[in-house]
Amino acid sequence: MNSTIETVTKRIVERSKDSRADYLARIVDAANEGPARGTLPCSNLAHGFAASGSDDKSALSAGIVANIAIVSAYNDMLSAHQPFETYPTQIREAAAKHGAVAQFAGGVPAMCDGVTQGQDGMDLSLFSRDVIALSTAVALSHNMFDAVLCLGICDKIVPGLLIGSLSFGHLPVVFVPAGPMVSGLGNKEKSRVREEFAVGNIGRDELLAAESAAYHAPGTCTFYGTANTNQMLMEFIGLQLPGGSFINPGTALRDQLTAEAVPTVLAKTNLTDDYLPLADIVDEKAIVNGIAGLLATGGSTNHTIHLVAIAKAAGIQIDWQDFSEMSTVIPQVSRVYPNGTADVNHFHAAGGLGFIMSDMLDNGLLHEEVNTILGSGLHRFCKEPHLDGSDLVWKDTQPVSLDEDILRPSSNPFSKEGGLQLVSGNLGRAMVKVSAVDPKYHSIKAPAKVFHSQQAFVDAFNNGELEQDFVVILSCQGPRANGMPELHKLTPYLGVLQNRGFKVALVTDGRMSGASGKVLAAIQVSPEALCDGLIAKIRDGDVITLDAANGLLSAEATDDIASREPVLVEAPQQGMGRELFGAFRERAGSAESGASLFY
Repeated sequence: MNSTIETVTKRIVERSKDSRADYLARIVDAANEGPARGTLPCSNLAHGFAASGSDDKSALSAGIVANIAIVSAYNDMLSAHQPFETYPTQIREAAAKHGAVAQFAGGVPAMCDGVTQGQDGMDLSLFSRDVIALSTAVALSHNMFDAVLCLGICDKIVPGLLIGSLSFGHLPVVFVPAGPMVSGLGNKEKSRVREEFAVGNIGRDELLAAESAAYHAPGTCTFYGTANTNQMLMEFIGLQLPGGSFINPGTALRDQLTAEAVPTVLAKTNLTDDYLPLADIVDEKAIVNGIAGLLATGGSTNHTIHLVAIAKAAGIQIDWQDFSEMSTVIPQVSRVYPNGTADVNHFHAAGGLGFIMSDMLDNGLLHEEVNTILGSGLHRFCKEPHLDGSDLVWKDTQPVSLDEDILRPSSNPFSKEGGLQLVSGNLGRAMVKVSAVDPKYHSIKAPAKVFHSQQAFVDAFNNGELEQDFVVILSCQGPRANGMPELHKLTPYLGVLQNRGFKVALVTDGRMSGASGKVLAAIQVSPEALCDGLIAKIRDGDVITLDAANGLLSAEATDDIASREPVLVEAPQQGMGRELFGAFRERAGSAESGASLFY
């Protein structure tokens, strides 16, 4: 095992000693109560299966068969979740074949950052994760279930489902994805069209045609953003069938993987001799494996928030220093847009997650001795699903990459260090997704230009006020201010300025996430403006140093910046449902603490 990863793991275990023990004690108490239905009074139980068929009523009355809870993020507006419409029927049929019952326990909301990007609704995006966690808890609170299948795939949905499920960590849980849409317009061309629109060279019709050619079918978006990073994490943590993350919707193999989730979760209930609850899978080593996968693949910066919150839900304490130290020893071995030009379908064809996990295990970069939904040992996930006629079979992952422009072994990486970098200084601490940025742009020292909204920046661009080297300071975008929206509205304009030869960068207490592009960006600055962060005291002309290579983020001025009065511009708190989330904004923790309401 790599010594740095071992050191970080031991530190996390020690740091989490008390909170992890408290969590596990609660889970043991819940497990000792036995199958949930056995504790329900007859009237309660009758309500729980009143609408079921006669066979299911008989089975649930006897209490001798497993009952699987289905918790789903289905809706038919969003491409990633539309395929889940048919999953409950497939799952019920598979459960019946295995002598079990499955009930749709509840739905959770699923919002798409791609739809709300740059819009008022984006202010609800990050908070939707905790709403999903609460909704998952409500779905499982009926105490009718022996196992859980979570149907979710995108940005806040998977973290929310996992956080909620961890409160029921005495149950076995398997995540069931839907897969990415087939490849459409290439991501590089899509970005070019967006930049052409930003400078007025093309109109809305041409832009919409390009966007529709890129996002064109059921399934997740094909770039390596937060949604597809979620899928990677579920495999690296051992909660999703191996090799299943990037199988397209509507295929026979996708259907077989969905059905296979049923016997997989049934094999781990407390009605069997091989009981394995969620709490025994999501431990300190599993969380470290998730961080390692994030770094090796150059995944979404959102997971420097989500993984912290997920870990806390399991009684585990991690911080950005853990990410940073591991990043020094974990090479980046894949290049998928926005880190390269390929999409996740190309990545999967080149060898995918199984190849990466096998290589990282061989090089001591992952913990092998962990529990997974398939049993002990992460080597079980170095497999690929295939169809032999109509039968699902598993084969060892291919030993070499089929395209080293997309996927490489750790002996020949794209970068010797991981795709994320912690930067710190008098401006606080922030994350930089260096994997998406050409190394020649990894550092900048330039005057600040301060804005308090994305539109103000766009207006300045359109007025010709930004034709120079500068660092954008965009404050009052943190969890306490407005829910920490993603700020991708800035990306095309910054890209245009960089293409024109200007040195530009972004520093913000907001988010950019998995779609962070080619411009250097220090995001999730903590402390945020509304929590006494120095970012609220920066003025136009202050000299900003952002050096991802050396981990530096600082501001200089002729006076004492810290003694200045902060400029706190209140974001809109009304409209588009924002008025309902006042308590969330008041309670939200910092980005580094997971921006959670709960911990």
